[in-house]
Amino acid sequence: MFRRREPVPFAFIAEADKFRSNVTPPPRERASASQIVGRTLIGLTVVAGLVGSLLFGMPAMSAHQSPAQTQQSEAAEGR
Repeated sequence: MFRRREPVPFAFIAEADKFRSNVTPPPRERASASQIVGRTLIGLTVVAGLVGSLLFGMPAMSAHQSPAQTQQSEAAEGR
């Protein structure tokens, strides 16, 4: 760890970086089956949304395709 350069009036503050607790936290609760299924469905929904946006967005972003006919306004047809 980095040592402090400025003087610290209390020794316990200076030594706080080295303190390690001997108390272990309680074990985490296991997720229930419904929580696992819910998280899986949310993940699949996000992935499906990203894949769908790619599938619909790629044709719109491709610039190398030229339209079959040039577009003209209706006002140009009457000339």
